[in-house]
Amino acid sequence: MAHSSVARVGRDAISETLGREIVDGAHRPGAVLTLESLQQRFGVSRTVARDSVKVLESHGLLYSKRRIGLVVTAAEHWDVMSPSVIGWRLASADARGAFIELTQLRIAVETEAAALAAARRTEVQAQQMLDLAATMRRLGESEQLTEFITADIAFHRLMLEAGGNSMFAALADVVAEVLTGRTKHGLMPTRPMPEALDAHDGVARAIADKDPREARRYMEILVDEVRSALEQ
Repeated sequence: MAHSSVARVGRDAISETLGREIVDGAHRPGAVLTLESLQQRFGVSRTVARDSVKVLESHGLLYSKRRIGLVVTAAEHWDVMSPSVIGWRLASADARGAFIELTQLRIAVETEAAALAAARRTEVQAQQMLDLAATMRRLGESEQLTEFITADIAFHRLMLEAGGNSMFAALADVVAEVLTGRTKHGLMPTRPMPEALDAHDGVARAIADKDPREARRYMEILVDEVRSALEQ
């Protein structure tokens, strides 16, 4: 069991390092890696190196070519919806561009998800949304940013789930990665903007009131505020 745990840590550390490097351009498309070079670089067994490669292959960052090795792929082959790939993009030199793309996705999805949540939410979910919005205001105004982000993630996850659309709900981890990454990489103010807090309140109230039009309107305000902040 202990040996398996150590191997897993090694695998995850290697795939994390290589993933960041590939996404950040340290290994250009078409570059070739080998298991032997990874074993030598990281001081791991062939099994651990192979497991690390499988993780990156699953994200579309590498593919195996017989008698050649492990070929780095171009960005159009990456699984851009994978939370891991999103995290690596947000840690790259093009973090701002990645944030803008992800915010555009949020505009397309979360505005409709908010309207759907207003139409289909349960009473329990409605109260939870109101409670989370109130918690976010308290934490935001007292500049408790770490706790604020935790509540913000819970708010958006609940909203995506409340509409009963499994495709929207599946995007919860993507949105969570975006919200976490914005803070981690210094693109979030220490004190959340009052307009953002007001918009969260508006979304929660509209969902509780079963008002899809208002829920969509407030969510548009919220994500547009994020886009404007990133584009400045």
